[in-house]
Amino acid sequence: MKLEDISVKPKVRWVEITEENSGQRIDNFLITLLKGVPKTRIYRIIRKGEVRVNKGRINNKYRLAVGDSVRVPPVRVATRNNDVDLTPTLKHSLEHGILYEDDVLMVLNKPAGFAVHGGSGISSGVIEALRVLRPDARFLELAHRLDKDTSGCLLVAKKRSALRKLHDLFRGDGVKKTYIALLAGEWDRKKQCVTAPLLRSTGKGGERMVKVSQAGKSAETSFRRIQKYSSLTLVQASPKTGRTHQIRVHAAWLGHPIVGDTRYGDEDMNKSLRKKGFKRLFLHAEQLQFAHPVTADVMCFKAPLADELEKQLKKMEVQSA
Repeated sequence: MKLEDISVKPKVRWVEITEENSGQRIDNFLITLLKGVPKTRIYRIIRKGEVRVNKGRINNKYRLAVGDSVRVPPVRVATRNNDVDLTPTLKHSLEHGILYEDDVLMVLNKPAGFAVHGGSGISSGVIEALRVLRPDARFLELAHRLDKDTSGCLLVAKKRSALRKLHDLFRGDGVKKTYIALLAGEWDRKKQCVTAPLLRSTGKGGERMVKVSQAGKSAETSFRRIQKYSSLTLVQASPKTGRTHQIRVHAAWLGHPIVGDTRYGDEDMNKSLRKKGFKRLFLHAEQLQFAHPVTADVMCFKAPLADELEKQLKKMEVQSA
């Protein structure tokens, strides 16, 4: 769609840096501040000296400090709200799927079928839609990611300082994640820890692919059986690392791919189960536990399983443990 320019003529403005943006690179600060302006334009105005800090020229790697005064030149910002694909389903899910919210973070029960952000041929995702629904929010950024077809707990930061602390928690072992998955086959073991390393690559169509390989990065997932069904098994999966498609690839490596997984699953099984009503990837981010980035209080959130998944489980024949 055609972008609409802001009707008010832009003017030079001076922005004083607070603790919120202390330590941030000037280029990243401007990319966030001037949403809609191409990165090439931002790097150009820095290079030409149109951006000043404390009245002096800087390069794009300059890190901001508390009290810095940043000159932001008049740049016309194009609004892209019309490009955001805010469907009625996504709008309803975001408005009614907030599990928790305070001044610095938000926890959503993300619906399946929606990417968390735009890119790779996707014009927009959950975070872009959320910004449209919250036009007055000064800062909304993903603290982590979920696959498009995965539902459940999604953490969003409302302040940059909170985002930095949450990223630190995710990089370490400060966040405990628990997923619910339905696997193909009757899995006899009650518990199993998989430590197969994972290697990322790019498929012929440009899609991300992951496989078990000694050349890959370390990865660890603990599986615990919840319930056995006829030819299927419901499990709890707890990843200790956060590799791309980790649970899906580890489950397939065990010989029990996740139901509905079109990339790593069993095509014949998926086709058969679709006829029985299984029309999506049966992977749900059930629980997140972490220390609050401001208060350090232990926070634990649980996202209820989607209705369509609950209904399918109720229809299935339960097997003895």
